[in-house]
Amino acid sequence: MAELPPGPLQVQFQVNLPPEQEIGVFADFASVWHTPATFVLDFLAATAPQHPSVDPATGQLHPEASVLEARVGARVRIPSEQIFPLIAALQEQGNQWLAESGRSEPPADWVNTTGQ
Repeated sequence: MAELPPGPLQVQFQVNLPPEQEIGVFADFASVWHTPATFVLDFLAATAPQHPSVDPATGQLHPEASVLEARVGARVRIPSEQIFPLIAALQEQGNQWLAESGRSEPPADWVNTTGQ
């Protein structure tokens, strides 16, 4: 019987992606929130153009606020311990994208919040 090396074993993942998921889900932006045990990433797609906010009780427009209606296209829940490796992987991929695209930093305003 072969002896295992001391220390933790290296784990290699063999990932299979079902064909119906190969295209993925489009998202305009993401919302991130957490519970004590998990982080939740909701990937959202806008479902209508941005419009003024209306007070439902009075029907009055709120000129300083607008509404962007969106639907969750996918929700991903991960254990809390996995958020930091995910942040590191996103940062690494973001840095690679910046280098490949020739940009020095990401765009300042990813979502149009002015309504224009």
